Amino acid sequence: MKQALIIEVSPRGAESASREVTEALSARLEARFPEARFVRRDLANDTLPHLDIGALKAISSKDPLEAEANKQSAVLSDKLTEELLASDLLVIATPMWNFGIPSLLKAWIDLVVRPGRTFNYAKEGVVGLARNKKAILVLASGGVFTEGPWKAWDFVEPYLRTVLGFIGIEDVQTVRVQGTNMPAHAKSAVPNAVAAVEALSL
Repeated sequence: MKQALIIEVSPRGAESASREVTEALSARLEARFPEARFVRRDLANDTLPHLDIGALKAISSKDPLEAEANKQSAVLSDKLTEELLASDLLVIATPMWNFGIPSLLKAWIDLVVRPGRTFNYAKEGVVGLARNKKAILVLASGGVFTEGPWKAWDFVEPYLRTVLGFIGIEDVQTVRVQGTNMPAHAKSAVPNAVAAVEALSL
């Protein structure tokens, strides 16, 4: 592995369960790949803008003149997309908010899921252009969503797997930090997730 891109989303800082587990994952990755470059994007501290009309036209217009006219609006999108395409591994560490992802993460996704860069439309449908990459999801939640009555309410992992598959990233592993607000699970949530990190295929 030459480069890993690590996306952190939680604004909780040292109190964040997902960040604590990602630290353990980063340590394992750095030990396993000492020559690799690690690019870190902290979306809570370096908030990305949501798409405005200029950026939208620049990254999606089929008219070269219109795209060129709005080129400056796409500078950040270009940089983020290049970071993703240059990486062999993508790590997304995010909390679940109201059964979905925070808008911080959605802003990043909207800036890197781009026609002609990370996917193309073809006769057979959509072709992902970010192929031959791996992804690891570190997903934190106050409840338990892998089983039981709340399983159907999880719109985080299904969405992330879908959008990553859309751009060609199909090798996705998930580490859950769940039940952090439930007395029966809170104390073991992070230790269990760290143990799951040790079991990942890297």
